[in-house]
Amino acid sequence: MQKRKELYSGKAKSVYTTDDPNCMVLSFRDDTSAFNGEKLEQLEGKGAVNSQFNAFIMQHLEASGIPTHFIQQLSPNETLVRSMEMIPVECVVRNRAAGSICKRLGLEEGKLLEPSTYELFYKDDALGDPMINESHAITLGWASSEQLEQMKALTFSVNECLSSLFFQGGMILVDYKLEFGLYQGEIRLGDEFSPDGCRIWDASTLEKMDKDRFRQNLGNVIDFYKEVGSRLGMTFEG
Repeated sequence: MQKRKELYSGKAKSVYTTDDPNCMVLSFRDDTSAFNGEKLEQLEGKGAVNSQFNAFIMQHLEASGIPTHFIQQLSPNETLVRSMEMIPVECVVRNRAAGSICKRLGLEEGKLLEPSTYELFYKDDALGDPMINESHAITLGWASSEQLEQMKALTFSVNECLSSLFFQGGMILVDYKLEFGLYQGEIRLGDEFSPDGCRIWDASTLEKMDKDRFRQNLGNVIDFYKEVGSRLGMTFEG
């Protein structure tokens, strides 16, 4: 499989075409950003850690019956994925209150949310990824009602699967965001699942082990990413 030209460069990943129109390469970079790009840094080794973390999670989800775009890991920081038509809607599940929901609703951080909340956001950096509802997505043509139903069902399947996995590693999956796309007409999980896009706390101490360490200047970001992976049974190269 030959990597061709760069198709897109996001905040932390670059997407490349290949000699197979059905496949693309995701290249995970060391770039780290927060607050819609207002805070930017390079964290050495982050690209390789997130790429391998994502590969482990995607394979775990596939083994649990959740369809993803993942095909295989090509190198420490590059992954081969299916080419998909991405749906510009982020699906967010919150098992505990943290981040923006605390500001919006005046909730205490850590409050247990039962049942877990489910939110939709329009993926648009220029607009700050605004919160939307299903009516917006359908009316504006971003997704059909059937697709939204499938996305919601898959998002909660991921929650059941990964909450259990993290709990076994002595951690709490606080919240996370997912993105989906269409591959040959089928809804599949796309983008990535790494500590950049979820919140993970130590189950005993509630110490933050995710990107909030970068957002809140807590330090040792990559060390904690690796610690999360180690507890899940991962080993890292590069």
